Amino acid sequence: MNRQRGSVGIIAAAGTLLVLVIGLLLTDVARTYTARASLATAADAAALAAAPVTFSSFGTDGNPWRAAAEMAAANGAELIACECSIDRSWSTRRVAVTVAATVDLSLLGDRRMTAMAAAEFRPVDLGRNAGGVDTRAPPSR
Repeated sequence: MNRQRGSVGIIAAAGTLLVLVIGLLLTDVARTYTARASLATAADAAALAAAPVTFSSFGTDGNPWRAAAEMAAANGAELIACECSIDRSWSTRRVAVTVAATVDLSLLGDRRMTAMAAAEFRPVDLGRNAGGVDTRAPPSR
């Protein structure tokens, strides 16, 4: 019986260590899911901010990349890529962005995560109705 006196302490220590590791792992999983959701929000916001700027300035300096970068930064991310060329035509255009952020995980250290989003913008000429007929008043003489 004397040979088994310390075994309860060893089992308790191993159990405590196992619970600690599982807790840290669950924390990392939660941080990963939270970071993914935040990055998706940042990417969506950046794409939506850049899309109308491809047509006209909408109160900005007319730079869709900068509009996307500012919105990504406001949501805790960094803009990595923006397919957002300026197009002054009345055609529908598509903007695609990629954002990234570093996530600090307990067991795995820092991890870089990315997210992508796209937005579509269709300019509307408020002087024309749906049938393409000009409804604006003729210029005065």
